[in-house]
Amino acid sequence: MSIKNILDTLDEEVSIIHSSDFDINIKNTTYISNNDDSSLTFENFDKKYKKVKIIETCVLYIDIRSSTKLNLKHYPETMAKLYSSFIRSMLKGAEHFNGKVKNIVGDRVMVVFDSENCYTEAVNTAILMNTISQNIINKRFKNNVFTCGIGIDFGKMMITKCGTIKYGSENSSYKSLVWLGRPANIASKLTDSANKPSTNTTTHGVNVGIHYKNIDEWVWQFNTPEELKNNIVFSYTSPNMRHKDDNFSSFVATTKNTPNYDSTPPILMTEKVYKGFKADNPLADSIKNNSWKKKTRKIKNYTGAVYGGDVIYEW
Repeated sequence: MSIKNILDTLDEEVSIIHSSDFDINIKNTTYISNNDDSSLTFENFDKKYKKVKIIETCVLYIDIRSSTKLNLKHYPETMAKLYSSFIRSMLKGAEHFNGKVKNIVGDRVMVVFDSENCYTEAVNTAILMNTISQNIINKRFKNNVFTCGIGIDFGKMMITKCGTIKYGSENSSYKSLVWLGRPANIASKLTDSANKPSTNTTTHGVNVGIHYKNIDEWVWQFNTPEELKNNIVFSYTSPNMRHKDDNFSSFVATTKNTPNYDSTPPILMTEKVYKGFKADNPLADSIKNNSWKKKTRKIKNYTGAVYGGDVIYEW
């Protein structure tokens, strides 16, 4: 097929999908779908329709922290073993609490749950995955270099079948279910922010020494170079410069660190998930022990509170 032909074909298909008479049939569900679900379809260009589903539930992501650095520091054989054990363990961890793994991209795993009991199953899955990460996988690495971040959100997501129909060995590679919606986006961002160290902004400047001679007391205050310059008075009749404060005595070059974010625990969740889990599990150990704390970490496009904790199962 020539370039012109493929572009003409795609232009026609996209035009049909976006036409006013192409119907999107939406069905609400409380159960997780699979690729063989007959109520989910590819685009039918003859009858001009596509079937999708809407589910309101929890979505969880987990991925490996600093995976790029790990790849640079370790042999390929070591990384192959790490990824194999990580993916295998997280799949089994998700299944233990009825989670369904719906996407694996590199070292990031997406898990969704049926609507019923989704708060309980999602948080328990996160605790189990955190336990696996710290107590099983990490101990195989020297210097405790293996860590993971986990994020959970709740809300409505659309399930749609995307891809093209192929036959033979490539059949499954060209089709998959895609989960669209804000919860997946927020959970992914929470994962990015989980298990991160505190961050600071370093500002270069000077410590200005003010000496009050009448009481022999020193006061030191930080100035940026611009602030110091603005406090210097230049004279046109003398080669000397002076400070606006007559008690100025000296200055020393220094730096100042301003905190941006506190460190975050391995598990982060939205306020909706935390409150849902707490309401459904008031006697859970993590609730009784006040293990989930409100965090100051800001998440783009999310204005609610973020709760987090480093909770594991005893083993």
